[in-house]
Amino acid sequence: MPQIFDSHLHIIDPAHPLVENNGYLPAAFTAADYRQRTEGLGIRGGAVVSGSFQAFDQGYLVDALQALGPGFVGVTQIPADTTDVRIRELDRVGVRAVRFNLRRGGSAGLADLERLAHRVHEVAGWHTELYVDARELGELHDTLRTLPAVSIDHLGLHRDGLPELLRLVETGVKVKATGFGRIDLDPAEAIRQIMAVDPGALMVGTDLPSTRAKRPFVDADLDLIADTVGPEHADAVFWGNAARFYLGEPQG
Repeated sequence: MPQIFDSHLHIIDPAHPLVENNGYLPAAFTAADYRQRTEGLGIRGGAVVSGSFQAFDQGYLVDALQALGPGFVGVTQIPADTTDVRIRELDRVGVRAVRFNLRRGGSAGLADLERLAHRVHEVAGWHTELYVDARELGELHDTLRTLPAVSIDHLGLHRDGLPELLRLVETGVKVKATGFGRIDLDPAEAIRQIMAVDPGALMVGTDLPSTRAKRPFVDADLDLIADTVGPEHADAVFWGNAARFYLGEPQG
């Protein structure tokens, strides 16, 4: 297994505020818990992603990035009226993307997507991440294809949206092969189709601690990805694609 950039993980620190979402509050999963759970997997960096239950809190994210250290970056949720000064402050502590949680809420809404996505890219070079059912991507296609940089979580969640997801991959949108315990599609088949369109689009992640998923992440999920993409693409899919997207590493 090559070294891994974990493109999607959550840290849940009870020292910081949590917001009940649809009656749900997650159990604690600290940076130390994450390190312990992933020991031996070869993870050398990753993206800490804000969840619906964290809303616009930045304190947990700042602490998590400090605890996890170099190679880890943040994906935050911010209100649409966040100032340019605050965006630059967050950039300095390692935030590299804004998330729109269209499935669960807790983030800026769809009405603010285009304007906020362009603004964070102009101010700090951030990209945009979407937690969205791919069946909704058709109506978002024209907006998303104009954004400077976009990724879609969890293979787009549903098989019926895969054609729309692939249309966006053709325009340069990235896709996370994550959350296999929460998707309604065959991950191997979706990965093969994404790779056929653009091998540079796919990134891997654990989705730990797999909040609200039907089953949590298991190490074998990474084996499935490795077997599907093959050894010729493994280094790029497990590290290079995400390292370029999040860390700005040049293509090597």
